[in-house]
Amino acid sequence: MDDRRAARAAAKRRRARRGAATATVSTVLAVVLVVWLVGSTPGWPDVRETFFSWEAFRTSFPDVLSGFWLDVKLFVIVELCVLVLGLVVALVRTTRSPALFPLRAFAAAYVDVFRGIPVILLVYLVGFGVPALAFEGAPSDPVLLGGIALTVSYTAYVAEVYRAGIDSVHASQRQAALAVGLTEGQALRFVILPQAVRRVVPPLLNDFISLQKDVALVAILGPLEAFRVAQIEAASTFNYTPLLAAALLYLCVTIPMARLVDVVQRRSRAA
Repeated sequence: MDDRRAARAAAKRRRARRGAATATVSTVLAVVLVVWLVGSTPGWPDVRETFFSWEAFRTSFPDVLSGFWLDVKLFVIVELCVLVLGLVVALVRTTRSPALFPLRAFAAAYVDVFRGIPVILLVYLVGFGVPALAFEGAPSDPVLLGGIALTVSYTAYVAEVYRAGIDSVHASQRQAALAVGLTEGQALRFVILPQAVRRVVPPLLNDFISLQKDVALVAILGPLEAFRVAQIEAASTFNYTPLLAAALLYLCVTIPMARLVDVVQRRSRAA
């Protein structure tokens, strides 16, 4: 029995090695083919000079990186706000109290409206509309206004993710919690929410990958974040390599987050 088990394990390892070797060879061949096809096109020298200039990359990267830190800070702050506000909206939408019907209706309208408005349009409306009101005490900082617009938009998306997670918890879980003496609030806090949040971690991470990219939309209001700095550099030199530098910085954040989503999903399936 042990010999057969060891033989099966060895055969499985050999198949895995052959599969990895085949995947590696096919990937290398595909990359070489793409590079050859692109490099053999008549316009490649001009494209290389315009988009892949090492000198332009080297001179613009420090400024683009400095602007990228604004993206990172704005992303972290907006993400924390969205996590909290989205949960509040989801809880309001799932409440069963008849007295809270007006709040449920308002939460449903909020989600419907702000999920239906494109993020870039919302950034325009908040970024330019709020200062135009000339209301005393209204914020005028473009970074703050852009962050508010992103928070308002993504809260609507994340609220629906939370609500789906809460609705996915079987009603018997709540009934069992009440049967052992927990109140409605305790059942929600200690039984339903932990299960709901654990189930929606992958879609939440996907939303935050989108948020990290959409932070660049704040550039239309004028802040010198990575995309805006890259635009200025490209406009001053007529070379678009700084935009490539900004894209690489975004990839340095979004790709690890995407791989984290894969890991979380694999663990969820294995659990």
